[in-house]
Formats: sequence, C-alpha cells, structure tokens
Amino acid sequence: MSAAGLTQAQDKMRAAGISPAAVDVFTHYYGELEAGATGLILEDSIEPLTRPDHLAGVEISDEAANEAFAKTAIIKLNGGLGTSMGMDRAKSLLPVRDGKSFLDLIVGQVLHARATTGARVPLILMNSFRTRDDSLEALAAHPDIAVAGLPLDFLQNAEPKVRVDDLTPVTWPADPTLEWCPPGHGDIYTALLGSGVLEQLLDAGFTYASASNSDNLGAVPSPRIAGWFAASGAPYAAELCPRTLADKKGGHLAIRKADGRLILRDTAQTAPEEMEYFTDEFRHPFFHTNNLWFDLEKLYAALTERGAVLGLPLIRNVKTVDPTDSSSPEVFQIETAMGAAIEVFEGATAIVVGRDRFLPVKTTNDLLLLRSDAYALADDGALRLAVEAAPLVDLDPKHFKTMQKFDERFPYGAPSLRDATSLTVKGDWTFGADVTVTGDVSLADAGSPQLVPDGSQLGGTA
Repeated sequence: MSAAGLTQAQDKMRAAGISPAAVDVFTHYYGELEAGATGLILEDSIEPLTRPDHLAGVEISDEAANEAFAKTAIIKLNGGLGTSMGMDRAKSLLPVRDGKSFLDLIVGQVLHARATTGARVPLILMNSFRTRDDSLEALAAHPDIAVAGLPLDFLQNAEPKVRVDDLTPVTWPADPTLEWCPPGHGDIYTALLGSGVLEQLLDAGFTYASASNSDNLGAVPSPRIAGWFAASGAPYAAELCPRTLADKKGGHLAIRKADGRLILRDTAQTAPEEMEYFTDEFRHPFFHTNNLWFDLEKLYAALTERGAVLGLPLIRNVKTVDPTDSSSPEVFQIETAMGAAIEVFEGATAIVVGRDRFLPVKTTNDLLLLRSDAYALADDGALRLAVEAAPLVDLDPKHFKTMQKFDERFPYGAPSLRDATSLTVKGDWTFGADVTVTGDVSLADAGSPQLVPDGSQLGGTA
C-alpha cells in the first residue's frame, strides 16, 4: 500500500471532520485500488436471475402489512445536484407538478401514509454537504413531517479524489471543493452508522428501512411491501422491474456461481467486450430499481462486526478533477453502490414490482413526461400513468438539456401528451400555450429558432 498517499488522504479526511468509520472504509478501498482491483464482474462468473418472486402473487393481510409498516422508516437519497440538467442545488427541489417539488411530493406521500395507517413513518434524507442547507430549509415549510427524537437528515460522507498517476489525494487550488467526491450511494450504510442515526432508529423502535432515490416519485411508502419483507425474514431485499429495450443501461441482479449469492452488476462493473450480455433484456430480464429494504438490526450487527466495512464491490471511476476541464489531472473516484449490499447478507432476496414504482428523472425528457397530462397525481402522492403506455420523448440536448433552456422553451408548461406516442424535437423550438400532441410527432431542425403557436394540434411530421 502506498503509505504516503494513504496517510495524506486519511489526514485530509480527519482534518475535514469525516467520521472514523468513513476513514476506515476509505482505507479498505484504497488498498483494493492499489492492488489493481477494477470491480469488473465477468459474465462467466454469474448466472442470470430469471425467476424472482412477484409482488402481484403475494398474499399479505392488511393487519400484517400495517404491523410491519409501523416499524418502517423511509430514507431518501438526496445528495444529487442535478448537474447533468444544469442545476447547482438539490435536484429534489425542482418543481414537478402544480409548483410542488420532488421533496414536497415526497412529504405528501409520507403524510398520506401516516393518515391512512396510523404509523409514525419517519422521513429521513441522506444529504450531501451541497444539498443539506437548501433541503432542510424546504422541509421547514412542512413542520409536521418531523418525528420526535429523530433527525430529518444525515450527511453522506466525502472522500478525496485520488490522482491516477501516484494515488495521492489531488490538490486543486482553483476550487478546493473539487478535490472531494461522494463515495457513491453505497455510503448510506457507513453514514447511517457514523452519524448515529442507525442507533437512533433502533432506539425509537424501528426495525425496517425503505430506501430509494429522491428523484423517483414512484417509490411510494408501501405497507404491502413492508409486510412482505417482514414475513420473508430476509435481512435485505431489492425491488426489481421487468426489463425493456429502454432499460439497457440499468443494473441487474445475478447469482454468483462461486457461492450462490445474489449480486448487483452495474454498467461500470461490466467489461466493454461483455456489454452485449449486460444489455440483453432476455438474458437478464429484470433490472434493479434502487428501491431497497433492509432490517436495521441485522444491518447494525453486520456493520459493528465488520468495523463498518461491509466490503461492497469497488466501483473505480476515472474522471478529471475538474469535470469541465479535460486537461485537468485524471483522478480515481472510489465508489460503491447501495444495492451491492445484497451480496453481504445471507438470505437476501428480491421482489418484482410494478413499473409504477420506478419513475426516475434523469433528463429533461423524463421531466416533461411527468409534468404532462400523461401522468396524474394520485391521492397517495404518487404520479401514475394516466394512459396505457408512456409516450417516448426525445428533446434536442443542444436546446433542452439544462433546466434554464428547457423552461425557456416551455414557458406555459408541458404540452398535452395524453394521446401522444412519441415526441421528437430537433433544433430550437419554443412551445406556446395549450399545445396538443397526438400520435408520433417529429419537429425538424430548421436551422433557426422556431415557435409552436398557442393552441397548436400537432400530429404526424412537421
């Protein structure tokens, strides 16, 4: 192990107030990195998971569901800034429907679940240092969301970016914040322990946690899944969905031949020459939603027994220290995936759920759909399809990728997409009010800014 590089990184983390547990975890992965670990999972080392249980076929009584739900906490991963959409604050603060943000809608989901079940249902965010202040300020508008004795959030850890050439922590005086990166959402377990929140939940009588991304409004608090998870006796479970052509990049579960355990494989863990297997929706027919359930007592036992090091598979990402400057030094960002913990727990399992539990917003294409009338806001705070199938939206990234450009071109909100099959926009188009899209619509690049007039009925090719 490069003693100098590791010592420098450890000292830097301690000086920044990073928890001892997070320093220990970083030390573990630094050793793997120096040993040449790539984190790749080869196809011949796994068997596809083809016959998981389906929630639709499970019988759970209302009594059992509510009993388990009363012991369940809701955790939302809220560290993302939405930088790919040109944002510089928490993506969860982005307006989605009727002026309400992701976070507003999540609060509504939790309050509805409390009202209908009588459960306490705490909502706890895993924030990053970049999202914490704005998110907690937004939650202050919902004073009834707090649960006595429990915090509203805990902080995701940070770790130094490590130079590719010598494995020392990078320095970047032009913007020292770029010297740091999050350890991936697999840090949730270390952060829960190091922050003390895991013990607080246990002391408050909570046994289970349901964790999901804050940009996935489909992951509504579910007494039914809580009841299934409690009845299974499993220490850990993942929600899966049937895979389609649109899900080629999503991670999937597989069975490791060496020990028969379920494991998660993401794109970054797949060798380039084996991507044909990874993207084959028939070979690997279910994708991982990143909606997870875990037993808090068993998680605490595993973390304390292992000195906070669960040993999740390494994800080695090569970046430049300044993502906007390709000439800046190359660095390793050492990451882990939250869902990879499935291989740590003997008896871990998975359940196939409806596609309505997976509605992530990664691009403005996704956001336009959720803002349109192709989706309706249900009483439980979930956005659900109001039509048989969601239309395909493909907006020109040159003119619609960032939120500023997107909002400028949809000043009156989303067009009606209820009767649309697809909407493809190439070039610079601004949409007027009360525009309706029917069937397949494609707007071509005219080489100059164009306007879709108020009240337009778009159908066919324009």
